[in-house]
Amino acid sequence: MSARRRREILDALRRGTVPSNGLDQLAVGLGRFEAELDNELDVVAAGGAIFKAVRGEYGSGKTFFARWLGDRAMKKGFAVAEVQINEIDTPLHKLETVYRRSIESLRTASVQPSALRPILDAWLFTVEDDARQQNVDVDVLLERRLADVATRAPVFPMAIRAYRRFVAEGDHDSADALVAWLGGQPHVAAAVKRKAGIKGDLDHYLALGFLRGLLAILADAGNPGLLLVLDEVETLQRIRSDARAKALNALRQLIDEVHDGHFPGLYLLITGTPAFFEGRQGIPLLPPLADRLHTEFAKDPRFDNPRAPQLRLTGFDQDRLVELGIRVRDLYVSGVADADRVSSVADDQFLARFAAAVAGELGGRVGIAPRLFLRKLVDVLDKIEQFPDFDPYTDYEVKIAPTELSDTERAALTADDVPLDL
Repeated sequence: MSARRRREILDALRRGTVPSNGLDQLAVGLGRFEAELDNELDVVAAGGAIFKAVRGEYGSGKTFFARWLGDRAMKKGFAVAEVQINEIDTPLHKLETVYRRSIESLRTASVQPSALRPILDAWLFTVEDDARQQNVDVDVLLERRLADVATRAPVFPMAIRAYRRFVAEGDHDSADALVAWLGGQPHVAAAVKRKAGIKGDLDHYLALGFLRGLLAILADAGNPGLLLVLDEVETLQRIRSDARAKALNALRQLIDEVHDGHFPGLYLLITGTPAFFEGRQGIPLLPPLADRLHTEFAKDPRFDNPRAPQLRLTGFDQDRLVELGIRVRDLYVSGVADADRVSSVADDQFLARFAAAVAGELGGRVGIAPRLFLRKLVDVLDKIEQFPDFDPYTDYEVKIAPTELSDTERAALTADDVPLDL
């Protein structure tokens, strides 16, 4: 691993966040999914489409799983977009907002968010080069490449042609505005839209057509597919019943579109808690959706079927937490001068005791300990490296302040602490 990549991972752990890359270094307990997920990514890269749901309690690693899968997808050339579903900022029943957030987070292995314009420019270059080789007009070939998209969202090819014209004319302001419009951004100047021959803004019904257009462009630009993650879908349980019904129906529509082959090159992944998939305020409210997601889980999670619509994450136990600590320690010492001393002080026995101490501060809730455990472990390793006389057994006390807890961790920690008047 390069020094830069190692530093990025450790810096993210110091901040208590999920690293943006190198997640294979931290993946504990996910090996049973690797082969099937890689097969599914290959199916999508060949023009197929896949839907998958990941379920797990708070702290079981759903977000980490999604980003780990994103890391694997980008190594295969995929583009990746991650959307945090939120009842205020990104409600699932407003697909135009989901599409806009997708574009804002769109990235590839070589281009950071938002990657829409670099991808669009690469695609246009490919179309222009192919047009020269085939001796056909560029606009004719462009229309041919987007013919399927035009049947659902005819305004999408119109905007692409206008963007190409603006770039050729050197009208960069109009080109920038049109890329923003193609990305679902509202409030684009009316003058620009008139010049492009388009009207209005992206709405719920056009969003799926624009997603289809994005997939077509990605394929021609050299990206074989898109992994789209809808994270924290369980927030639907907290919204008004009418909005919840619309959101569940939007999810059913998305799944049906994927299964019907309308989104070649799309891997759609959602994450949620078991309560969302089984509770009265979740998936069961819409029986057709519940039927599509129904999964029989084995008594022993080792025998869960990774090809099923749902994957179950069982979270961390003490052994997994220690294994994770060993991986981080080994990653840490791979870049320090006094690696032997740091390893001997932070040996496996220390890591086991340290993991137990962090979990103890959380009332024994090992499942919600990984983020804080890693944050404090890197801090301890920093001290061991910098101060030769530092003894973590006597010079470090594990304490977790309430302000260190995320909202999710706090909710999980206090879930059983609600007083009942019996």
